[in-house]
Amino acid sequence: MTAKNELAREAKSDAALAAAIGVMSGTSMDGVDVALIRSDGETRVETGPGATFPYPPGLASALREVVADPGEAEKPQAELEAEVTNAHVAAVQAFLARFGVAGADVKVVGLHGQTILHRPRQRLTRQLMNGKRAAKALGIDVVCDFRAADVAAGGEGAPLAPIYHAAIAAKLERPLVILNLGGVGNVTYLGDDGAIVAFDTGPGNALVDDFCLRRLGQPFDANGALAASGRIESIILDALMSDPYFNRPPPKSLDRNHFAAAAASVDRLNDADGAATLSAFTIAATARALQHLPQAPQRWLVAGGGRRNSFLMRKLAERLTVKVEPIEAIGLDGDALEAQCFAYLALRSLKGLPLSFPATTGAPKPLAGGVVWPAP
Repeated sequence: MTAKNELAREAKSDAALAAAIGVMSGTSMDGVDVALIRSDGETRVETGPGATFPYPPGLASALREVVADPGEAEKPQAELEAEVTNAHVAAVQAFLARFGVAGADVKVVGLHGQTILHRPRQRLTRQLMNGKRAAKALGIDVVCDFRAADVAAGGEGAPLAPIYHAAIAAKLERPLVILNLGGVGNVTYLGDDGAIVAFDTGPGNALVDDFCLRRLGQPFDANGALAASGRIESIILDALMSDPYFNRPPPKSLDRNHFAAAAASVDRLNDADGAATLSAFTIAATARALQHLPQAPQRWLVAGGGRRNSFLMRKLAERLTVKVEPIEAIGLDGDALEAQCFAYLALRSLKGLPLSFPATTGAPKPLAGGVVWPAP
């Protein structure tokens, strides 16, 4: 191929890339993550800036109250949805201003919304987000409601990140696991034969975060310092690990509060022992995932807030006996990864490409998803 033809090929390839913004607020409810990528929604991804914007005062606590009450979470919640939508729109607008990005240059915004209920076995999942309202406010096409089609078809509706993980890890040695430690933990296994297996592992940060907020008025255990000073109550840990969920074969997914009632047993412990026991639960649940993987991975890359907990990362490496690294080890931003994922999924939605697969969510076949709301 001549240099001229190669340049023409590269120009054509670059033209296939579109700028997309992804927005995610996870089960930890610690803010709104916004990230920009350029991608074809398939094999090529170029990551851009990312940033986190806090929820307005009172909104996170209002959401936690609803999540804690399943009966409330099933109600329409129109007012709360409007607040969540406004917060996400404001985050995108602040992101555009901070990084000097023109809205006209963005093809689509992927808005995951705020999950308040996830019961896939009842074919029910709820993410608060008004796509029509967001598209009108932003003047950019919006995709939201990413999980509903999968759940309606009998899938778990989660995790949705595996297809993005496969794209960003295409050149890495396998077998490899990408672990997301948000409120709930989930893994994507990428095999050397091209296999992808994905599922929720169990608790991520949610139980410890809630415990610290309840006991100390602090949103999390910084660097696991409290847990590191405590003693694990093995009887409680064994009881938590006896949950039938851990023996269920994947694909499988969890509601944020699945373990909340059982985990309340730590409330009889002191602060340090409670944090230690709940942190040990996260580690044990993550390690249990190995029984469901085709091969033992030699490397784990960790995204989500949990990767900033040095105690948790060290204990995971000890338990897994392999290299456990933050996703920054391959040049990516672990705070932005999930938001990047929904930018990528939004581009796939516009193309009608599948977002979920039998081996990732239990969908009956590869399924497209997301609802597109064109800018008025």
